[in-house]
Amino acid sequence: MRLVRSSRPFPSKPAPNSGAVIAALPIPLAGVAMKNLSANAVLGLACIALALVVIFLWVPLDTDTWLVERARGRNTVGDSLAPTLAGVFILVAGLMLLREERLKDERPSLENLTFIGAMCLFGIIALVAMRWAGPLAVSLFAQGEEYRLLRDTLPWKYIGFATGGGFLVLSMVAFIEERVSILGVFVAILSVVLIILLYDVPFEDVLLPPNGDV
Repeated sequence: MRLVRSSRPFPSKPAPNSGAVIAALPIPLAGVAMKNLSANAVLGLACIALALVVIFLWVPLDTDTWLVERARGRNTVGDSLAPTLAGVFILVAGLMLLREERLKDERPSLENLTFIGAMCLFGIIALVAMRWAGPLAVSLFAQGEEYRLLRDTLPWKYIGFATGGGFLVLSMVAFIEERVSILGVFVAILSVVLIILLYDVPFEDVLLPPNGDV
């Protein structure tokens, strides 16, 4: 028996549509597979990476106690509680960014960098205000006293935290809304009050920032 080569070409399967393949992937994988990542994808991946470093590297290596410690018959806040919660919030924010609908023209741009730079600037100003508002208030209204001795007494222990934290929230809201609004002021005040009620009031041994470092 002799094999005869046919002159007709074998039918070839059509190449799969790469766009359809990417679209069929889950949203996070689709964002990674795209050659040009959107601004949301870049920022989301950066947030996820930062959160994982904080939770699994920085917190275990830099803290001595777990989330909550039991000492002398009462619960005390562990050193790792605050940074772990911060890492979880950053991780959730990163996942939410990856799930945002991405537009074709939504790639990292000068406007994105300006926004990130403004947020970083607000954070730096808030930290400076938080650190020095309390000592400044003591020097003006409690002359002869040292802030270190008053840092755990009312109203001095809340001055720095309320000033810096309130400025941080209000400045971010005003930057996004492009105006200072009554609602933004209310959100800033409410945020500070809720953190004080949830993090300072229940625990006797907690010092709100920056009082632990003064």
